[in-house]
Amino acid sequence: MKTWTLTLLLAAAWLSGCVAGGPATTASTPAPPPSAQTSGPLGSPFAEHHGVAASLATPLIIDRADVRIGTTAQFDRLPTTADINDLLGLPGLAHVVVSLASWPSDYEPLQTLGALPEACDLIVVLPGYPPSRAAAEAWNYVGPGVRLIVVVTGPPATSAVIYDLNTMRSLERVIAQMDEPSRSGFDRLQRPLSFRKIVP
Repeated sequence: MKTWTLTLLLAAAWLSGCVAGGPATTASTPAPPPSAQTSGPLGSPFAEHHGVAASLATPLIIDRADVRIGTTAQFDRLPTTADINDLLGLPGLAHVVVSLASWPSDYEPLQTLGALPEACDLIVVLPGYPPSRAAAEAWNYVGPGVRLIVVVTGPPATSAVIYDLNTMRSLERVIAQMDEPSRSGFDRLQRPLSFRKIVP
């Protein structure tokens, strides 16, 4: 009798071991391809910089002079009216950072930015040079709280583009993304100029 009981226990243990080591029966989501794992909504910041916008996805802005315990909200598009209403409920909203893939052509899509509270500053990162004078001048109507940063890949084709940048009251800085930094072509720029190099 003891032998029969022992045999049944060994058989049950062996079967439970086979079941535990068998294939999983639950469905699983396949892992995304390697390119999707390293890319943000605007592309990988380490990819070749054929376009500046691909390297500006949700930039982290740190201001040493700002010692507030505040909240930073970040967008890779222009916020809508509903987005602005949601932001008003955030505790300690201090900064809104907007990184755009292209320049808005006129003031109309920028109107919602005027609804941000005065205590909150707006930092907008734009890729390349303004496509037109109207696109540059549109930012003059947004309000005093906006801080514009323009990232370009080199000097402009004509000095007229530099003039357009100089007319933008909210333009805080131009950053030239170049492998070999040079001030050539930026002589008439009346804003601070920095250089940026993407290292793969």
